[in-house]
Amino acid sequence: MLAWATLVLNGVAFGSVLFLMSSGFTLAFGVMRIINVAHGALYLLGAYVAISVMHATGSFVLAAAAGGVSTMALGMLIQRLALERIYDNQLAQVLFTMGLAFVIGDVTLVVWGGHPQVLTAPAGLSGSVEFGPFIYPRYRVFVIILGAAVAAILWGVIAKTRLGATVRACVDDAEMAQGVGVHTRRLFTVMFGVSAFLAGLGGAIGAPIIGAARGLDFEVLPLTLVVVILGGLGSLGGALVGSLFVGIADSLGKALFPELSYFTLFAPMAIVLAVRPMGLFGKA
Repeated sequence: MLAWATLVLNGVAFGSVLFLMSSGFTLAFGVMRIINVAHGALYLLGAYVAISVMHATGSFVLAAAAGGVSTMALGMLIQRLALERIYDNQLAQVLFTMGLAFVIGDVTLVVWGGHPQVLTAPAGLSGSVEFGPFIYPRYRVFVIILGAAVAAILWGVIAKTRLGATVRACVDDAEMAQGVGVHTRRLFTVMFGVSAFLAGLGGAIGAPIIGAARGLDFEVLPLTLVVVILGGLGSLGGALVGSLFVGIADSLGKALFPELSYFTLFAPMAIVLAVRPMGLFGKA
């Protein structure tokens, strides 16, 4: 029983990291209809930056902030210089961001090398917590709590604030929102920056668990795509549910059916697409 609980909690912790990535991806698509194939590369870049800052300063807070802020700045620059020119061309978006992913991947290889690196968790989050006979790593508990907090903050901003109302208006009809005075260009730049920030933050937070290594960007990207397809493109609630499902399915699948671990992830996605092509929480 304790082994099953550990597997499920490991899946929830991994799902929390996936939520940071998938929420950023779904925000970019939901607001701007941008399919960002470089999202995994931003995740990897955030992880490497966080590891370097942690080595230089010894501060986990600064490391996590640096991972998110660096990718946010890069994301806003990419959006303003390139992506806003191809809003209405999804094929161009896919090709451009795919090329960008390879460029970022090669830059990380040159700067940080090809050897896997792991971010050391801070002393306050090391060790384990005890729940009676059950013992679980303290850092993974922190990751689960952080994922829940980020989900609550994003929901509050989107559902309860003026900024959220503006975002929802742009999702429903960007041209009409611009016609009533919404500065869509500025909003799109900020939202893509937030999307990139969440990817970089996910990399920093996931680095003590997953680490950072050459090729990790294209390992986490398919999982993110599964999450957003299951949950529904543009749906934060769908991203949360999809992340938890994928995280738990990945943890249980690798433990119970290691030779079929990819089947346990992609088969549910295929079933959902067959029954409900827009995803569980997506709009038709």
